This record gives sequence, structure tokens and C-alpha cells, in this order.
Amino acid sequence: MSIITKAVFPVAGLGTRFLPATKANPKEMLPVVDKPLIQYAVDEAVRAGIKELIFVTSSSKRAIEDHFDKNYELERELERKGKDDLLKLLRDVVPPDVTCIYIRQAEALGLGHAILCARSVVGNDPFAVLLADDLIDGERGGCLAQMVEQFQRLQASILGVEQVPIEDTSSYGIVELAGYDGRLARVQGIVEKPKAEDAPSDMAVVGRYILSPEIFSILAEVQPGKGGEIQLTDGIAKLMEKRAVYSYEFDGRRYDCGSKIGYLQATVDYALKHSELGEEFEAFLKGKLCRLQGDDQDT
Repeated sequence: MSIITKAVFPVAGLGTRFLPATKANPKEMLPVVDKPLIQYAVDEAVRAGIKELIFVTSSSKRAIEDHFDKNYELERELERKGKDDLLKLLRDVVPPDVTCIYIRQAEALGLGHAILCARSVVGNDPFAVLLADDLIDGERGGCLAQMVEQFQRLQASILGVEQVPIEDTSSYGIVELAGYDGRLARVQGIVEKPKAEDAPSDMAVVGRYILSPEIFSILAEVQPGKGGEIQLTDGIAKLMEKRAVYSYEFDGRRYDCGSKIGYLQATVDYALKHSELGEEFEAFLKGKLCRLQGDDQDT
């Protein structure tokens, strides 16, 4: 019986929607309050039992490697000053029993190609994929933990999905589903970014996957599509011809931090529930709202 201990993080993208902020800083390192986006994804993976973190990166993403590496000079300085809380926070970025592995994606050839780059490390094991752009505030241990629980029962590939407005289907991979069992369903078809009138449903695949290792040989044969990219959606469609693939509607809220408005929404919500900042930030927002309402009445 297989278990999920490996997770792939495709982090080689250019982050053009956040330029100029991402000119020299990876989009995955953009902070939501006091942690970068990639840290939230890693924390979710670790809570789900992941022991090997496989980052598919590029030459411009050294900041991600540095973030998860030890910083002896900073640790010594914090220790010297007796700042034990900060020292513990720094050392807990990655637990000691978790390994970080970095693989270069030489060309930006799509999500499917990024996952294919991890083949030599993943080997013949089932594995998870997490896209840091999708920050998921999940219940019951997090989105991936919920999916791992389902995998332990099904031993099959699972796609994290959520319902989206029908007019937004052109921004997602959309699944056709059958045989609902609570939040779980069998995937009958998958289409990459269909127009609203062509979409088989309003259930979108978001940035969480559990995939069987068979996906690698399939992706190696997938023909590049638009822009010369190898689409993971095409690989999943081929995988369905051989094996059952399921969708899981996770319990939690997703923030699309690949968009500016989603990033701002996540920042506000996470700041409101922050143990140190929440009350002060809530008071600030209430004061701001009162002033805005007063300005509206004046006009």
C-alpha cells in the first residue's frame, strides 16, 4: 500500500503579473504578512506527512533555496542576543526530518514539463504537486492532508477541485465528474481553459494534485500545445485512459495569489487572524471603513 512522502513544487515561473516586484524577487517569495507564499505551501505539505520537498526551479530563483537553507550567521546573532523565539522560528522553517531537493527547469515549457523534470527524484512513487500561487486555508490539517487521507483509501490519482463562476472557466482546467461520494467524484473528462459555453462543469482544478508515477511516461509522450508548452491537463487526460482519476472538493478557502486582488485578499484575511497583529489590524480597518463611509456621506 503506497503512501505519499514526496511533493513537487513547480517554482520556475516568471511571475510577470507582479512585475516589477518580481523582477529580482521570485513571486513565490512574496510575503503574506510574515511568511512567503512558498512557506505556506511547504507547511501544508509537511502537515500532510511529506518528507521530501522537490523544488523545480530556475536560475533566477536562488532566493527560494536560500530561504530553506540554514543561515548560520543570523542564527548565531539571534542566539547571542537571546532571541530564542526568533531563533526557533528560523530553525523550524523546515523540520529536521524533511529534505529539500532542487532541480533546474532549463526552459519554461509548461507545468507538465516542470513535473517531468522531477522524474529522476520521484521515481516509481506516487507524489503530490503543490502550486504556491494557490494559498489554501484548509480545515482538518490542510487541503493536502485531506487529499492524502482519500489517497490512502483509493490508491489512485486525485485532483483538488473547487466550484468557480461559470464565466471564469477559461482560466482553469475544468473536469467532468460522475459518481459523487460526498466531496469525492470520479473524473470522466478534463478540459484546459474552456469557454463558458464549452465547459463540462463549473468544477475547476486548483493547485493541488496527487499523481501516480505513470504520469511521467505519459508526459514524456505528450505533444507540446499552445506556446510550445507541455500541459499537465493533457497528461491527466491520457492517464484516465489507463487508471481511475478522482477529484476532491477540499474543505477550506483558496486564495489565487497569482492575481493581485487574490494576493491582497489573502494578506488582509491572514493579518486579521495573526496572533500578534490581528486586533490592531482589525481596529485599523474599522477606522478606515468609518472614514470612507463618512466621506461617502459628505459627497
